[in-house]
Amino acid sequence: MCDLNGCGRRTDLPAITVNPEHRRLFLQGLMSLPLASVLAFPELARAAADTLQDVSIELEGGQQVSAALALPEADKAPAVILIHEWWGLNDQIKAVAAELANRGYMALAVDLYDGKSATEPEGAKALMTATDPDVATRTMVGWVDYLRRHERSSGKVATLGWCFGGGWSLSTAIATPVEATVIYYGNVARSADDLKKLQGPVLGHFGKLDKSINEAMVSAFEGEMEAAGKKDRLTVYWYDADHAFANPTGARYDEANAELAWERTTAFLQEQLA
Repeated sequence: MCDLNGCGRRTDLPAITVNPEHRRLFLQGLMSLPLASVLAFPELARAAADTLQDVSIELEGGQQVSAALALPEADKAPAVILIHEWWGLNDQIKAVAAELANRGYMALAVDLYDGKSATEPEGAKALMTATDPDVATRTMVGWVDYLRRHERSSGKVATLGWCFGGGWSLSTAIATPVEATVIYYGNVARSADDLKKLQGPVLGHFGKLDKSINEAMVSAFEGEMEAAGKKDRLTVYWYDADHAFANPTGARYDEANAELAWERTTAFLQEQLA
């Protein structure tokens, strides 16, 4: 019972139960919200993340790696593999996967940090620095193969990543053939010899105010793509925004540019995975 001191301790309160039909209707309503609205509120992002199922595979050598999978209504669908920022796999990335599933894709949010995540830059940097590139490469190749072989998959796979994950979106496409690659302000310092291995087209989103993933790096990337004979396979968009402009939970979030980049991303995926 509530009084001036509050509503009692948690242990005094009755358990909350939700009718399965009411939960289904709630989630239908959740998926009708704009993606930015879901990502901006932790409770909504968590609700969307909870719709995903945990999956795992075993790499050569016996190592187990995990991910979260969102499935569309269709029996067969193309797949998008999502790679998290330096924070690790969190509700935000899983909510984007749920949105892509709602758009008709199999969406797999991978975990390159073995279940760890961070909320402060120091912790995120430590996790990113500790990532073994060889293990991460084998992990990504394993997940692409998993998606191609999945009974619900059409066989087509795209990669999509932000920041740390943007670099790994490109690295994955270099390591194993995919139909399309999307990079949000990720490290694109690659040689022409590496880029010759790309099979599908690449879409890149970059911020003009970004001090690290800057014009010099991206211009060099464009030059290496041309040297690799892939100039016509690359589309680059610049935004009057900073690094991480598409993250609604961050101080650098730019709503208009994030929305525009997402519209371009979904149009690109639809074109390349049809």
